[in-house]
Amino acid sequence: MEIDVYFDIVCPWCYIGKRRLARALEERPNFDPSIRWRAFLLNPNMPPEGVDRDFYLVRKFGSEARVRRIQGTLLEAGHSVEIPFAFDRIRRTPNTVSAHRMAFFAERENKAAEAIETMFRAFFLEGRDIGDSRILADLGEEIGLNRSALISYLETGEDVDRVADENARAHRLGVNGVPAFVFNGHFVISGAQDAQVLIRLLDAANATGRETGMTA
Repeated sequence: MEIDVYFDIVCPWCYIGKRRLARALEERPNFDPSIRWRAFLLNPNMPPEGVDRDFYLVRKFGSEARVRRIQGTLLEAGHSVEIPFAFDRIRRTPNTVSAHRMAFFAERENKAAEAIETMFRAFFLEGRDIGDSRILADLGEEIGLNRSALISYLETGEDVDRVADENARAHRLGVNGVPAFVFNGHFVISGAQDAQVLIRLLDAANATGRETGMTA
């Protein structure tokens, strides 16, 4: 079974969705899917240096009161999957192109999921600026990536086009919000769905895979 997950590091629902997918897969231990993490840009026009977090949220959601309501919902949802969001620690909303590129770099060493989890933690729990290449290098080193090689990679333009291509591909699939999950290239669902919903899709995709010769 192949699962494509479209995500962005600054999306709290993507963090929740990643945890819920993991829970769904725990309920199907006989499945051994290939999970591919696909770049999506919630803010494709974000300046390279990012923007002030409070300014960004009020501009996006309209008022501080609405921001507080949304964050309250996220805190409750995060608690259900053991994510203690610390929104008060976040000072800037970053440009995430380099963060996606770090995930690509980690993918070459089969550490994409670990890198993504580490970046989610750094941003949402510790308030670290994941648009800063030095911080990304620190995070990469934490999970065993070669720091100097990662810094050299981030200083180039390598894989910038891949980020743009994957983002464009998502929109061609009709994905306009993340997280979005694509099972075997056929079953597509958006949103941080409950684990039980994802389990039903896993079962459906697995059944279809058996019919076509592709199994988990």
